Amino acid sequence: MEGMMAPGTNMSPCNGEIENGFCKGNMSAIEENQEASDCLSQPNAGKPPRNHPGMRHCISQASLAGTSALEPNTVMLGLKSPSSDNCAYVPIFRSGSYSEMGPKQYMEDEHIRVDNLREHVDDSKGLLSQGAYYGVFDGHGGVDAASFTQKNLLKFILEDSHFPSMVKKAVRNAFQKADNTLADTKSLDNTSGTTALIALTLGRTMLIANAGDSRAVLGKRGRAIELSKDHKPNATTEKLRIEKLGGVIFDGYLNGQLSVARALGDWHIKGAKGSKGPLSSEPEFEEVVLSEEDEFLIIGCDGLWDVMSSQYAVTIVRKELMLHNDPEKCSKFLVKEALKRNCCDNLTVIVICFSHDPPPRIEVPRTTRRRSISAEGLDLLKGVLSDI
Repeated sequence: MEGMMAPGTNMSPCNGEIENGFCKGNMSAIEENQEASDCLSQPNAGKPPRNHPGMRHCISQASLAGTSALEPNTVMLGLKSPSSDNCAYVPIFRSGSYSEMGPKQYMEDEHIRVDNLREHVDDSKGLLSQGAYYGVFDGHGGVDAASFTQKNLLKFILEDSHFPSMVKKAVRNAFQKADNTLADTKSLDNTSGTTALIALTLGRTMLIANAGDSRAVLGKRGRAIELSKDHKPNATTEKLRIEKLGGVIFDGYLNGQLSVARALGDWHIKGAKGSKGPLSSEPEFEEVVLSEEDEFLIIGCDGLWDVMSSQYAVTIVRKELMLHNDPEKCSKFLVKEALKRNCCDNLTVIVICFSHDPPPRIEVPRTTRRRSISAEGLDLLKGVLSDI
């Protein structure tokens, strides 16, 4: 689902150098130093399934590459792409998505795709390079929280005074604002909740922010690189945090009620606003600089990952892209495959490609090393064979 977002607040126009897609004069701090706690990590790979009725699917307005490209370039496995470190590399963004209600009685998933972020950003923000924004929101206890977050989270990010000079801080503030607004808006059911996973890309830098058990997986020359952690109550770090804040876990459920450790909304569990309880809306970040080896990103609700490993999903998407180069068809294929595997949840998948071209064919280099046996070894072998 894509919607137009209101432009952000004003900042001074660019008067200096352009760096990483921003006006250097507008950058107030080096964000990596401020966010040391968000340093890169790669979670474990894979685990094998989650409400209005019906089926939804859509595809980005960005043009697809020709589907007749059946003979892509070949790369050698294990060899670095010649221009992977070339600073001139600029990714393009095209995406497709697909959703189905599955066996659930209601559809509570929401998602958003913005292939061209500049169409939503005011010129005064100094955003000069290409950007994109994608999000999956897995609701529970009704669709109110997921629908509100899908419609407003990007607006909150762009309106934050720290965007775009300190993107992580802007995203963190937006998550908190969305969570608090769900508590304050009387027209919304404040017992409704949602997970939230977004991918915000500016130039070559992609920021993943996750609160909940949806997952983002990067396809890198056929390898699956997980860019988010599943925030389940039984996960070691989440369990320690929950118990430290007075929460308990019963049969994998936070306080015996919720199967996720982080979510927006759910104010009947969080209690008074401002109190720090075991259910957190704090997003966890992962940041990557895209190169030509990064081919696509898969974002899916936990219904997909409950029945499918990350590596299997990447393998399937890569194979499908080489056939038809259509991210919407790839999203649909993953959803249908999850249903065949008896997924018991709503299903939503987004596939984002970083190039107009399909992935190149990978070939394992053949060794030409000649092997020989010594005279002593040959005599020993003859002796062993003669005894048989």
